[in-house]
Amino acid sequence: MILHLYFARRFLWTFLSLALTFAVLLGLIDLVDEVQDHPDLQLVEVFEIVLLNMPHANYEIMPLILILASVALFVRLGRSSEIVVVRAAGRSALTGLAGPVTVAGLIGLLAITMFNPIVAASSKRYGDLNNRIAGEGENVLAISDEGLWLRQGVAEGQTVIHAVSASPDLNVLYGATFIDFTRDGDPQTRVTAESARLGDGEWVLQNAKFWDLAGADNPEASAETHETLRIPAALTRDRIIDSFGKPEYIPIWDLPAFINQLESAGFSARRYAVWFQMELAQPIFLIALVVIGAAFTMRHARLANTGTSVLAAVMLGFSLHYVRNFAQVLGENGQIPVALAAWAPPVASLLLALGLFLQREEG
Repeated sequence: MILHLYFARRFLWTFLSLALTFAVLLGLIDLVDEVQDHPDLQLVEVFEIVLLNMPHANYEIMPLILILASVALFVRLGRSSEIVVVRAAGRSALTGLAGPVTVAGLIGLLAITMFNPIVAASSKRYGDLNNRIAGEGENVLAISDEGLWLRQGVAEGQTVIHAVSASPDLNVLYGATFIDFTRDGDPQTRVTAESARLGDGEWVLQNAKFWDLAGADNPEASAETHETLRIPAALTRDRIIDSFGKPEYIPIWDLPAFINQLESAGFSARRYAVWFQMELAQPIFLIALVVIGAAFTMRHARLANTGTSVLAAVMLGFSLHYVRNFAQVLGENGQIPVALAAWAPPVASLLLALGLFLQREEG
């Protein structure tokens, strides 16, 4: 137990040191980029943007920090001959992995239970702040049992859009209603359509009916029907998706209820389900990265080329991370099941790591 605690403590301090180092570096790089992108902003606002982006940036590179911490730990243990002493005492190298693996698993659990909500809140605020600085207006979207509600703020007023359902890519709204309001809050026009397709700067409405609500005593008497009606659109598909809420904008504790609400309203929640399952599987993937780092570097420094071993471990970790992201894309597009996209890469990575470790284990 003392040996496990010793290795666990060494690994934890190594991880925290690397995490702090990367946080400072990423913050300085982001600060320079924001100053160049927004030269008219006050320094306080620039610092706010950088601080809001830091949790997400560090959350994204957590796998890299884990494998670097694993490699750094075992390289130091090999150079100090502590690995040799452990094996001479009758302990196998696999037993020496218990401490670092436990710490990696706990880091993964803390990341998805405590750090994930912080990342979600800061990322949402970061996106809203950037939209406000860019002058893109304010888009507020709500999902209810009645469908989708989208509000777009523009200089002339605002438009409220309601749809009973939408296509998976959010390019087409079904059962759509558009209501234009003036800046004083008075309704101007109302349009209903069987479907509304988002084109290049315009909505293309099919089987639409148009009411002029401004100053008309009987809008129904002057209502017009159109087989095809085109309405200018200030929105783009990407902005609608951003307003819809990226998966990383939603805390993991709220994701199950949000997924159920989307499905009840008739919208596809596949990308949110894939993200949710991948977050749950993240501790397994982090453990796999620690085992990979140990497989290549957990030996005496004289018995192997340290530089080559470190490079091989990091490159293999990057490759597995790429495969995991590729599986996420396949899962979001519906080409493979959600559970397979989320859990297969971490489990396969862990089995591969254990196989490499046992094959290279000398004890």
